[in-house]
Amino acid sequence: MKKEYDFSKLKRAEPKYLRRIKESVTMRIDPLVINYFKKIASKKGIPYQSLINFVLKEYALHELEPSAKWITKQ
Repeated sequence: MKKEYDFSKLKRAEPKYLRRIKESVTMRIDPLVINYFKKIASKKGIPYQSLINFVLKEYALHELEPSAKWITKQ
C-alpha cells in the first residue's frame, strides 16, 4: 500500500442507479388517509410513502381518473 495517493485525476462517478428518480413534494393529506395507508403498509412491511406512491403510480400508468364528482368554482 502506498503512503500517498494522487486523487487529482479521478473522475466523478455517477452511476445510473444513484440518480434521483423520484421528486420530493409537500402535500396536505387528511389524517384519515395517512392512517389508512400506514395500517396497510405496516401489514405489508413497507413504508407508507412507498405504498401511496405505488397506488398513485398505478392510477397514472392506467390513466385512471377519480370517480368523485368534483365541483369546481368558475
